[in-house]
Amino acid sequence: MTWLFILLAMLLVISPVMWLKPSPRQKRVAALRNAAMKTGLKVSLQTPPLHGATTAMPAYRWHYPQQRPGPDFVLVRDSHAAEALKPFAHDWRWRHEPLRPLPDDLTARLKRLLERLPQDALVVESDARALTLWWGESQDFARFSTYLEDFVALRDGLAGRPDDPAAAPSPPPGQPPGA
Repeated sequence: MTWLFILLAMLLVISPVMWLKPSPRQKRVAALRNAAMKTGLKVSLQTPPLHGATTAMPAYRWHYPQQRPGPDFVLVRDSHAAEALKPFAHDWRWRHEPLRPLPDDLTARLKRLLERLPQDALVVESDARALTLWWGESQDFARFSTYLEDFVALRDGLAGRPDDPAAAPSPPPGQPPGA
C-alpha cells in the first residue's frame, strides 16, 4: 500500500512537468520563427488589421529602408473580406488601396506572390515602415523560405514609393521623380 502512495505522489509531481513540455506544433513554430528572424525578418504577435479581430496573430515584417518608405495598402483574403471590397487578385481584395497606383511590374509580382501563399495567409499589408504578412504559420521554414526571395524583391520594388510624395526623398539629379 505504501508503494501505491509513493507512485501516486510521483505522478502528481511529474504531471505538471509534462504539461510544460512543448507540443510538436510549438517546436515547429519556434524553429520557423527563429530561422525567419535569422534572415532579417521581424516576427511579432499582434492584432491583425481585420474587421473585428481581437486575437493576436503572427506578423512577419520586411522593413523598408528608413530613407525609402513604402506605400500604404492592405490586402485581405476573400474568406475574411466583405463582398463590398474591391477585388485585386484571385482570392484577395483591397481593404485599403495605395493612393498612387503601383507600376504594372510590381502589380504582377504582387499577384504572383499572393497566388502562391498558403490558405492561412490572411493579410498582406504595407505602410511607410514595412511590408507585413499576417498568417497562421502552417508551414515549416523550408517551405516558407520559398517565399522569401519574392517578398524581398517586392519590398525592394515598393521601397521609395510612399503615398505621401513629400515623405519620399528627392531623386538623384537627372532621374525623374517616382522612377
